[in-house]
Amino acid sequence: MNTQHTRRGFLTEVGRGMIVATVGYSMASELGLATAFASETTEALTFGELESLVCLMQETPANKLLPALAAKLKSGTDLRRLVTAAALANARTFGGEDYVGFHTMMALSPSLHLAHELPKAEQPLPVFKVLYRNTTRIQEKGGRKEEVLHAVKPPASPRFPGGTTQTLADAVHAKDVALAEKVLAASAQESPDQAFNDLLHTVQDQTEVHRVVLPYRAWDLLGLIGREHACTMLRQSVRYCVKAEGWQQNAALSEPRTLLPKLLEEHHLLERQPGTRAAEDAWVEQLSQTIFKSTPAQAAGVAAAALAEGVTPDAIGEAISLAANQLILRDTGRTPRDEQVGKLVGSVHGDSIGVHACDSANAWRNMARVTNARNTFACLILGAYQVALDRTNRGGDFLNWQPLPVKWHLDGIKSTEADALLREADDAIRQNLQSRAAAIIHRYGELGHPSRPVFDLMLRYAVSEDGALHAEKYYRTVTEEFASTRPAYRWRQLTALARVTASEYGRPAAGVAEARELLKV
Repeated sequence: MNTQHTRRGFLTEVGRGMIVATVGYSMASELGLATAFASETTEALTFGELESLVCLMQETPANKLLPALAAKLKSGTDLRRLVTAAALANARTFGGEDYVGFHTMMALSPSLHLAHELPKAEQPLPVFKVLYRNTTRIQEKGGRKEEVLHAVKPPASPRFPGGTTQTLADAVHAKDVALAEKVLAASAQESPDQAFNDLLHTVQDQTEVHRVVLPYRAWDLLGLIGREHACTMLRQSVRYCVKAEGWQQNAALSEPRTLLPKLLEEHHLLERQPGTRAAEDAWVEQLSQTIFKSTPAQAAGVAAAALAEGVTPDAIGEAISLAANQLILRDTGRTPRDEQVGKLVGSVHGDSIGVHACDSANAWRNMARVTNARNTFACLILGAYQVALDRTNRGGDFLNWQPLPVKWHLDGIKSTEADALLREADDAIRQNLQSRAAAIIHRYGELGHPSRPVFDLMLRYAVSEDGALHAEKYYRTVTEEFASTRPAYRWRQLTALARVTASEYGRPAAGVAEARELLKV
């Protein structure tokens, strides 16, 4: 067959926008038509009235950024608008394809949440910190000259024989990023919720931490920057998933592709709506322990069975979060093999097993709250799967390591007054005494003292410290999980945060000192 002649005929007769709708994705790929249908445009992606501010984030030299931001604040631009512009600049520059870039995107919404917990004069600090990181990385990668995302438009007649969900998955599996983005654009034109639900079917092929957290943080940002930017923000996940298709470790990570459909069918979850059956404290604790101790497939099965029994998704998500929390409380820290600059032997901050697991569990739990019934079930099944996988995937003897706090540290804490305990916790953090900091905060909570002063203490360091790209995000994870965990167990979240904060202390974040000087705080 003369493929080139056939291709010209199709383009003439039905037009590029109708090819896949006419012959289907598989045949279009065989004929070499899918790429023609989806060829990427070089037309710039622009953002209307936000464009000048987005360009400021991309084009300003990092050493001049903070004075420019301070001037914008003084002239009436609020923090939310600055975060919006930074998010769009980040997406346009990196498209979810740069490690530091997408970590910075994931810190943007948490930075604004942190700002709202601070006194008014200090509120710009966490935002300026992350925006400085954002522009620094954009400049390192070439700024506007190296933008990844360009304009993408849905086909004129967006009809897909297999539906947008399956066509998007097929395009990602074929590593056809341009077609995948056009399908996503068609879904987003229908509604942002449709695009998000379509995307999650593909995200759920694997349970790798960034694959999971990236779409949640992009979706979370839409509440700040506007749902009209759904396609731009979710394209980052599409591109991440396309790149992941070429990873060598895919075979070892791809069990969810077969396990999830099997469990959904076996437990008849495709025919159900999420249940409303409440769970007692002891039930949640038992499910948490079962998930933590199981193999990944067993943990997924346990979650699916609980969903089929009608237990409320929030209770199952709570158990998953508590299981992930154990990976911080039990971790013996980085081994000499894993030591890096800023991540010393014994440390648990940054991309540690526990921080990654907690951020992933938080993402699955939150996505389950805003998706359709099928994806609610899928997110929780895979959330359980991932915690169990994380327990074993990077080594360690988590089943036998004991969780913090340990008795001999607790026995050494004699203070009972809230202020005295907070001073001792601060001192432990500044000495990088992870176990002692965790024990003090555990005792503080055990005595019934209020949580806000502890959050204020931890917030100070979430702002000041670098945290190896995770400080803002993990602080926000703990804030959310503490608020949605029952009183019997919620202090485990703050105990873990105390440990991580003590681990990360001593490596101040770039830009924070300059921001303090500019803001005079």
